[in-house]
Order: sequence, then structure tokens, then C-alpha cells
Amino acid sequence: MSLPTESKAVFQPDPSSTKLESTTLPIPKATESEHLIYVYGTSPCLGELGWEKNFPALFKERKARVPGTEGAGVIAKAPEGSPYKPGDAVMWRNNAWMWGSLRGVTAILEENIAPKPECLSWSEAAATPLSTLTAWDGVFTHGPLDPAALEGDSAARKKNEGYRILITGASGGVGGWAVRLAAAAGAHVIGFGGGAAADGCKKDGAEAYLDYKQDDLAQLPEKVDHIFDCTGRDTEKGWSILKDNGSFVSVCVDPNSTKPERKPVKDAKWFLVEPSGKNLARISKLIQQKGWKPVLDSVVPYDQFQQAYDKVDSGKTRGKIVIAVHEDAA
Repeated sequence: MSLPTESKAVFQPDPSSTKLESTTLPIPKATESEHLIYVYGTSPCLGELGWEKNFPALFKERKARVPGTEGAGVIAKAPEGSPYKPGDAVMWRNNAWMWGSLRGVTAILEENIAPKPECLSWSEAAATPLSTLTAWDGVFTHGPLDPAALEGDSAARKKNEGYRILITGASGGVGGWAVRLAAAAGAHVIGFGGGAAADGCKKDGAEAYLDYKQDDLAQLPEKVDHIFDCTGRDTEKGWSILKDNGSFVSVCVDPNSTKPERKPVKDAKWFLVEPSGKNLARISKLIQQKGWKPVLDSVVPYDQFQQAYDKVDSGKTRGKIVIAVHEDAA
């Protein structure tokens, strides 16, 4: 199939407004290390349409900004020496200031691409990269756990078994994946979230689960070595159950804002997830082995892009929303 010269796309005309428009744009001019990909689906991120306004230094060139930082699709054209070839099914997470995924054809760096797990549908794969990579960073990159345990390293697993990990927002997308990853790596995991998710969280490996509406986090009987916060709430109580010289990381707030003055800590910070095709490939293999699935709120047709972003920003979703860019995305 020959590549088209242009494709459908959705763009954000004004960074100060969340209003999106449908248009037709030339396909991206790929660099030597970028792959052209037919996009099958992409998933909106909470607050995504405010990033350019809030972080203008990251968006150095004002062009037709196409949103969508994660997705799944099929390789259309690969650079020389790439491990991928046309026709390969892949998924990815891109930086927000690079080519967006809410378009028929996008361009993605090899370092941000991973094979799509065969056990996932196109929509499930499109909803997977951002949440899983954030979870990975929260327990491995910025946490004490060694991911080598996921690949059979017995020494790494023995080390991980010595850690107690608290994950807040365990009933959400990122938190739920973090429970799975940390438990699979051998850690003792405590989930904190909505009560309806308790059984599922325990099935995914949590040894204990606290309902944020009924249980007091400060009353946890045994302190933890690491806290991964996915809600931005109850950080004060989190400090009370963190062991001295433990670590406390968040994707919502800086935990140092509520840190007791005399509390010794190894690490405490807010972090922003980084794209990583290498880590995403490891996640992809694990998903295939475990049969894990993301939680989807809904899959909407391409022409409902505005409704999809509005619903995500309302905070009233139960799982990820996927926009079906390609008719086979569902």
C-alpha cells in the first residue's frame, strides 16, 4: 500500500482553549529515526489540552498541534536498520510536543515504540502505554524495586520480597497497573482506593486493600518502605506510615509539601513519566504472559473526539477512553 500524502487529523487551534477541530493535514515528514505509522486508536489524557498553555517552553514551535500522546497502529514505513517493518503491529507513548496520534498517519521515534501484545485489541493497546509506563516509573525507575525479577532473576526477586509498597489510587488506571507490576516483581503490596476494586486488586497481587471511604490510612498496622501516590490526597497520612529513610513519589503533587520537618527520607518527589520503548516492550511481554487488560470506559468513533476529551477532563470516567482513528480499532 502506498503512503498517502495527507491524512485526516484533529488539531487544537488555540492553546488557551480546549476546543478541537477536524481537518486534513500532510503526513508528517519523518526524520531518519522516525517511523510512519497508520494510527488505529489513541487515548486522551486528563489535562492534555492545557499542557501547551501551562508549559509553553516545551512547545518551541507553534504549528497545528495534534493531540494524542499514546496509541496503537501498524508500521507504514520504517527507517533503515529498524527492528520494525511495514505491517508490524505496535503501540507507543510520545512526548506531547512531538507528532500527535489523533491523525490517520503519525511519526514516532523507534525508542518510543514497542510491539503490540497479541492478547490486546487495538483499542486496549491504544489505552495501555501511558498508564503502564507511569506505573513502571513509580515502582521501578523512581522506586526501590528491581524489574529484573519480572524476567526470572531470583536475586532481584529476593531483594524485592523485602519491600512493602503502598499504592494510593489503586482502583485507578495507573495505580491498578502499579499493583500488578509491583506484585509480579515480588513486593508486598498494599492498595488504597475505592472499595469496589478491592477484589480485583487482591486478584492482581495486593496482599491488603484499604477502602479510602472506610479505612484510615494512618492506622495501617505496619509501616511501608515506599509510597507511590496516584491521587494527590492523604499525603500527610502517608508520611505517618512511611518508614524512616523510605521513599515517597507522586504523579499528582510534590509530597515534600506535607513532609514532617524531621522525617528522614531517601527520596521524595513528584515525577513526570518519560517515554520508553524499552520499558514498554518489557511491559508488552508481561501483558502477553499474564493476560492483563486495561480498564476501558468506552471506545468512541473518530468524529466524537471533542466529547472524548471533554469527558476525560470532567473526571467522570471509569477507565480509559479510546478514540477509534481507524475503523478496525475496536
